Amino acid sequence: MFAGLPELGISNGEDLKETLTNCTEPLKAIDQFQMENGILLPTLQSALPFLDLHGTPRLEFHQSVFDELREKLMERVAFIAEGKEEDRYTKLEELLEKSFPLVKMPSIQPVVMQVMKHLPKVPEKKLKQVMADKELYKVCAVEVKRQIWQDNQALFGDEVSPLLKQYIVEKEAALFSSDLSILHNFFSPSPKTRRQGEVVQKLTQMIGKNVKLYDMVLQFLRTLFLRTRNVHYCTLRAELLMSLHDLDISEICSVDPCHKFTWCLDACIREKFVDAKRARELQGFLDGVKKGQEQVLGDLSMILCDPFASNTLVLSTVRNLQELLSQDALPRDSPDLLLLLRMLSLGQGAWDMIDSQVFKEPRLVRSVLTELEVVTRFLPAMMSIVVDDYTYTVEQKLPSEEKSSGTYPTTLPETFTRYLQDNRVACEMGLYYVLHIAKQRNKNALQRLLPALVETYNDMAFGDIFLHLLTGHLTLLSDEFGTEEFCAAVFDNFLLTSFSSKENVHRHTLRLLNHLHQKVNQSSMETLMKTLEPPKQSSEQVKELYTQLSEKLEASKRSPPQPEEAPGLDLGLHPVTVPTTASTPTTPL
Repeated sequence: MFAGLPELGISNGEDLKETLTNCTEPLKAIDQFQMENGILLPTLQSALPFLDLHGTPRLEFHQSVFDELREKLMERVAFIAEGKEEDRYTKLEELLEKSFPLVKMPSIQPVVMQVMKHLPKVPEKKLKQVMADKELYKVCAVEVKRQIWQDNQALFGDEVSPLLKQYIVEKEAALFSSDLSILHNFFSPSPKTRRQGEVVQKLTQMIGKNVKLYDMVLQFLRTLFLRTRNVHYCTLRAELLMSLHDLDISEICSVDPCHKFTWCLDACIREKFVDAKRARELQGFLDGVKKGQEQVLGDLSMILCDPFASNTLVLSTVRNLQELLSQDALPRDSPDLLLLLRMLSLGQGAWDMIDSQVFKEPRLVRSVLTELEVVTRFLPAMMSIVVDDYTYTVEQKLPSEEKSSGTYPTTLPETFTRYLQDNRVACEMGLYYVLHIAKQRNKNALQRLLPALVETYNDMAFGDIFLHLLTGHLTLLSDEFGTEEFCAAVFDNFLLTSFSSKENVHRHTLRLLNHLHQKVNQSSMETLMKTLEPPKQSSEQVKELYTQLSEKLEASKRSPPQPEEAPGLDLGLHPVTVPTTASTPTTPL
């Protein structure tokens, strides 16, 4: 407990023991020891007997004085460190040299740690001693740990790793939330709210203004992204930079070449739309990547691969198409639309770019052709589906003798389905179009499109993000689940085609049924319960969801559900009235 006192010439318990062992008059020896080691203040000696009369132990008195002096000393250390004297750090280093031998003494340790905290560069020898002692390392300030971490990447990785795992767990938990809603989903929190999360704040504090530590974290994120293909690491890359931006850490923001691009994109994500002005700014950043600095594209692609960025880009694409339809203009004539496709392509190619280390934006040669085909072939095919839908809607309003056909189209253009399978940008747009028609409560179009999603590029339709959004959007059509036809379209023709091989699909299906079980057609529900019964090897989450669903069904048998009023919704993207011609009928997208 009193290790280090002899090094400073201060007596400790062993000295008192030796004195009492060798003395002839113990009481005089104790008095002498008290005078030599007590508070060296002559006027105090006459006051101490009064404390004795009041029954106050000398230990209690000395402890209170010690605590007061320690607080004053710590305040003084902070005052010196914040001052402007040229020799302030020299004074602190001298104090550290004198006090460090007592670093293991609990009563002195806070002073030593306070001195180290305020030194921009703690002597290497002291840092090694702290790093070698687990207890000391645990209690030292983050400012000291930064100095240790910057030369010990493995140790820093051990500290960061649990936080990165926690971040991924939290993101995936949000995608499997039991709360299904179109208004409150994975993408609802604002960027500023998201980066107030525990993990981002802890990482921000750990990095401080240390560029070397920031670079280490980015390298961890790139490595983990390559190893797992988990796009949530891309989200953290952007959130961390913007968290440092919020704190005005110019030491890092000024050297990260992605800072201004991320800042601009962050504003777009906040508004859930890329307007023309910001589109030009983003294009300027992409066009401004200089020869020899192409590696920046790797980080830019990661930032664009962030699901929140992708969501904003595709929503902007849909809105852009709405405007083009209202203006009777072609997609190929819209520079903003081409830029959105360019950024989507760059973001979706992030993994390939970082993996191959070929930092070349996929827009020349191969991808210009691909993007042009998306604009000239895929989008027209998608628009033809809109025309079919519009034509059917108009025909239903005509007198029966003027109707050419009373049935809704069931097939899809071959070009549309082929691009869903072969092109990731087209697939992303196709998936969001499905969400769009679900938001419009368009049952016919949804029944027509869902079977086409069984085979998509890289199985994107069975990814957690799309299924999270789709299940939320399907709550708008809850009443339609009362028909076998609609249940067959959603379950038999889409979700159940892969639930046995993809456990995440199993979970999302059970999430949907837990929310809508009272609306589902009874015969369909019975079949679904048999089909979705988890096999023994299923995860606990799947088994728990199935158990919850079973319990809800049992409860509903005992007490029939009360009819609910459908809530009024402002769905954000309002239909645009489109001028039509006899040759090219169109409908709001």
